[in-house]
Amino acid sequence: MTIKKGGFFMLKKLLYVVALMTLFASAAMAAEGDVAAAGGGLAALGAGVGIGIAVFGGALGQGKAAAAALEGMSRNPAASGKLLVPMIIALALTESLVLLAFVIAFVKIQL
Repeated sequence: MTIKKGGFFMLKKLLYVVALMTLFASAAMAAEGDVAAAGGGLAALGAGVGIGIAVFGGALGQGKAAAAALEGMSRNPAASGKLLVPMIIALALTESLVLLAFVIAFVKIQL
């Protein structure tokens, strides 16, 4: 994988934005009582951002896992049986983490 000129700085900027969103999401989730009722929109926004980040990361992980397994199968077709089952297990575990983030976000905003 090659990084274009300035790509590292773009990645760094993206990480800063994600860190700021995470900071604000945790502040929105920490509210209690009447404050939570007043800032319910912020909690929902934080949950939505959290789910979006989880889905984005899960999709990237699943795509890389599938690409690597398919590349291995194309280079060595005899090993396809040995690569298919671990790939499916890895994809299922990745998807379960995304679903766990989904459940945690909805529990936090009490839906």
